[in-house]
Amino acid sequence: MSRTRWHQCALAVVFNLVLSPAWLPADDWPQWMGPSRDNVWREANLIERFPDEGPKIAWRTPVSGGYSGPAVAHSRVVITDYMTQEDVNVENFQRKQFSGTERVHCLNEQTGEVLWTHQYPVNYEISYPAGPRCTPVISDNLVYTLGAEGNLFCLGLHDGEIIWSKNLTEDYNVQTPLWGYAGHPLLDGDRLICIVGGEGTHAVAFHATTGEEIWRARSSSQQGYSPPLIVNIAGIRQLLLFQPSEVAAVNPENGELYWSLPYEATNGSTIMSPIVSGNYVYVGGYSNKNMLIKVSEDGLNAEAVWKDLPKQAVSPINVQPIRVDETIFGFDQNGLLYGIDVQSGNRIWHSGELLNTDRPIGSGTAFLVRQEDRYWIFNELGELVIAKLSRDGYEEIDRAKVIDQTNTAFGRDVVWSMPAFANKRAYIRNGRECICVELAK
Repeated sequence: MSRTRWHQCALAVVFNLVLSPAWLPADDWPQWMGPSRDNVWREANLIERFPDEGPKIAWRTPVSGGYSGPAVAHSRVVITDYMTQEDVNVENFQRKQFSGTERVHCLNEQTGEVLWTHQYPVNYEISYPAGPRCTPVISDNLVYTLGAEGNLFCLGLHDGEIIWSKNLTEDYNVQTPLWGYAGHPLLDGDRLICIVGGEGTHAVAFHATTGEEIWRARSSSQQGYSPPLIVNIAGIRQLLLFQPSEVAAVNPENGELYWSLPYEATNGSTIMSPIVSGNYVYVGGYSNKNMLIKVSEDGLNAEAVWKDLPKQAVSPINVQPIRVDETIFGFDQNGLLYGIDVQSGNRIWHSGELLNTDRPIGSGTAFLVRQEDRYWIFNELGELVIAKLSRDGYEEIDRAKVIDQTNTAFGRDVVWSMPAFANKRAYIRNGRECICVELAK
């Protein structure tokens, strides 16, 4: 073989190896809903079905109670929990007090070994007091965590050292929401945007490395639970804020208002992040409090197209809906999965198959993540499900039980925590352990 031909073959081998799915760089999951905050897993070369014996569990690490999902980046897994000797697996609508310790654990992504733990005492006076709700945010060498009672920390990713911290309820003189702080913080450049609550401080942007307040925006007597979301509408970056009394869009650079519309929530239950389709914005809350908004062509005004449609659209409780083209897929408060037409709000189909039910089940929960032409879904039964969703309906491919249900809700055993998907693995937690599930081919 000539030297030129040998070099061509060698280059072809290297080129094919670099582009082979097995050699593609792994994806991180550094925050709630993934890298782009859209519940899309962009890795490839994953298993088509589960092995007969179930997927391999790479490691198990003990943790305590919590609803917060893991964040995965830079070969680290960060997860929060609540350690207490009291029985916190209760609904607790009376705001009884529980004492314990919130903890932030940093794990080795490959082995699950605990590299460091940051902890602090905190009393809970919230409903469903099992533990924190918010997924950590990892960025470079920092990690941000928000506890159920408003304890906000910026920590060094590699050693857990406190860089800065805030106590939102004390610093801003507000009361913790009934179901705890659940609006996952959003990192935008050098700004960490948090839902705080109160007069003029519904949303507050802190400097990411110093904790200094940069701006504050809007007012709310109740914070709600909807995480902030930045989208592009009419060519303008807009920070969408969905709270019990309004839907608003502000400038993420300075908090100045672009537009707002009144909204009337039931029991303060604004939970989902808004869904955007072109110039349309959809929001939905408990008890059919749904609304489709049309934003003007200049992006500075908005009007309601329709609202509060009975037995239409979707009223999410625990699960963020996901939009694909002109269809929204999401769980209603009745625990059934629906396919919804974006423009009309019409329910195209519904299914209870994911939760093995043919009837409504209060706050039935399964977390939806899209990957190529299918979905990885983690349900409250502790099962990982592979399925396809379309305007034609729900098509299940396979499912496997991977973790136990350690909490209770509405008289049934549940596990309500959003997994992370990265490195061709799923990272899943309950109130006793965090596990790593191998999903590579």
